[in-house]
Amino acid sequence: MDISIRLEEENDYQNVEYLTREAFWNIYKPGCVEHLLVHKIRKVPAFVKKLSFVACHDKKIVGNIIYSKGKIVNDEHNKYEVLCMGPIGVLPSYQRQGIGSSLMHYSIDKARQLGYKAVILFGDQNYYGRFGFLNAIEYRIKTSAGENFEAFMALELYDGALHGISGRFYEDEVFKIDENELEIFEKGFPYKEKRVTSTQL
Repeated sequence: MDISIRLEEENDYQNVEYLTREAFWNIYKPGCVEHLLVHKIRKVPAFVKKLSFVACHDKKIVGNIIYSKGKIVNDEHNKYEVLCMGPIGVLPSYQRQGIGSSLMHYSIDKARQLGYKAVILFGDQNYYGRFGFLNAIEYRIKTSAGENFEAFMALELYDGALHGISGRFYEDEVFKIDENELEIFEKGFPYKEKRVTSTQL
């Protein structure tokens, strides 16, 4: 499939939010929050506009990826800026065709060119391991709550980028979603049934 990747533009925003909603609906919970996350991330200082990309097929947006800035704070309260990846979404009818992988490879390469140290994410170890992500414990990085688990992963963007850096990872406050805010935001979209599915945690 012929896919092109370009920077997201403001007139793409609504299409990308619809796409994200379709990609995540009923996957991790009845309904989803990811479309609101994308909407909110663009409005905060942590948003990295130069790493907000869309994948297109015949001029139709079929996938997107977004990054924000996070930080690792060590025991001495020193702060180190890193990237937080996500959400990344692909329209259901275009999934399993390499579009997500293309967005990952393309955006990681751009992040490296922009001089960022590392990318942190929460996701499937088998999938993100393909791109070089390791359990964050390998870099002595824990969540903000001091925890570690398989889905908490980190990628150095160049050799030794995280050398001497350890501590707790803090994503931007924008990731804290208020259910009332989500309910109001959801009213701007066509009705979709919320269901419990086997993929939900």
